Amino acid sequence: MEELLLSRWQFGITTIYHFLFVPLTLGLSLIVAILETIYVRTGNEMYKQQTKFWGKLFLINFAMGVVTGIVQEFHFGMNWSEYARFMGDIFGAPLAMEALTAFYLESVFIGLWIFGWERIPKMLHAVSIWIVALATNLSAFWILTANSFMQSPVGYVINNGRAEMTDFVALITNPYVFYQFPHTVLSGLVTAGFFVLAISAYHLLRKTHLDFFRASFKLGLVWTTVSLFLLMGSGHAQTQFMAKAQPMKLAAAEALWETANPAPFAIAAVIDEQNKTNTVELKIPAMLSLLANNDPNTAVKGIKDIEKEYIAKYGPGNYVPPVTPVFWSFRIMVAAGSVMMLVVLAAGFFWWRGQLEAKTCVLKAVLWSLPLPYIANSTGWYVTEGGRQPWIVFGLQKVDQAVSPSVGAISIWISLIGFTLVYALLAAAAVYLVQKFVRQGPVSTPVNTNKPAAKGATLWT
Repeated sequence: MEELLLSRWQFGITTIYHFLFVPLTLGLSLIVAILETIYVRTGNEMYKQQTKFWGKLFLINFAMGVVTGIVQEFHFGMNWSEYARFMGDIFGAPLAMEALTAFYLESVFIGLWIFGWERIPKMLHAVSIWIVALATNLSAFWILTANSFMQSPVGYVINNGRAEMTDFVALITNPYVFYQFPHTVLSGLVTAGFFVLAISAYHLLRKTHLDFFRASFKLGLVWTTVSLFLLMGSGHAQTQFMAKAQPMKLAAAEALWETANPAPFAIAAVIDEQNKTNTVELKIPAMLSLLANNDPNTAVKGIKDIEKEYIAKYGPGNYVPPVTPVFWSFRIMVAAGSVMMLVVLAAGFFWWRGQLEAKTCVLKAVLWSLPLPYIANSTGWYVTEGGRQPWIVFGLQKVDQAVSPSVGAISIWISLIGFTLVYALLAAAAVYLVQKFVRQGPVSTPVNTNKPAAKGATLWT
């Protein structure tokens, strides 16, 4: 049990570190590509320097995402060898496709983009960052394809104690991935939007580089508002699908112990997991039925009834996830999203009225809201993974069956402490570099007297 707990902590810490950088990479790559496209089409020098400024921050984040992501794969051989043995035939396919169709494209074209300024045609240079952006999001698709199999297995057969793929098309068309992938990408768009908004708000408050960051704030505001509405819609659709595909996860997220018709939505609750009840509840009648089924007069299965079904299907055991952390993680995610929406709508209202820069309280609210998308991303993934417990592959393999049998607690402690310290140093370095360039802002450079700037151009770096 000690080895299992340590292995889970190690993978959890590695994953959280990694996912601090992934959403921003997904969204910011597209923003940089759009900015460079505007520059190529208009010839406006400011958009070129917008591309360079946000691109510099994108590269720092991209590098951290790559470093933290590669280490995750080693965990399967280190601490989760039974999972690798059981799932290798299936899990390896999308990971290989990620390397072949996404990672190689990213590696080649990000180098071309970094070193190609003023060396290759502008159109080709813009195409390079578009390929990086699309490959980055394609990478997310392949990873989520593998994760979706763990949530809802399809296209497989069990042979000699291993899950073997029988239908690759079924794997990549798994209904679960078509709800999970859009929600993840939209989370990245929102994260990138708030990143741009917060940094722009910082400079607007300082009254520095006003024209530059007014343009950035405008782009970020439109981008984030649209992305937030789409994100909430995709989250609602994913919740309704979860009610059918993983009813236990939904019941745990709502701390719904008994089947109810109609089912209430619990705003808050004091949960007694030992006795499988809520001692105190603040709830909205029939709201869960409406959210899950678009009908307030429908039943939603409770944890106790679902557990009985699982015992009958999978044999004796405890099939109830950790209800309290799943329940509160879901609410933290929803609360963070709601606050983000309020902040964006307030900023949009005062921007529309031309009063944004005079409303320093609104700009400060935007600035200090930057952690919210990261909190929402992390708690959302906890609901996804924690709500699947005790399964690592739903219905096929439990977490305690997946851990490496021959790795001792001391070895895990050493690697756990080592990875955590190294990641902490890398994260500190990344934060230092980002805040250094953010505070510095776009820096003007001397004009090359041998090559006069175009009329009306603004020179930035």
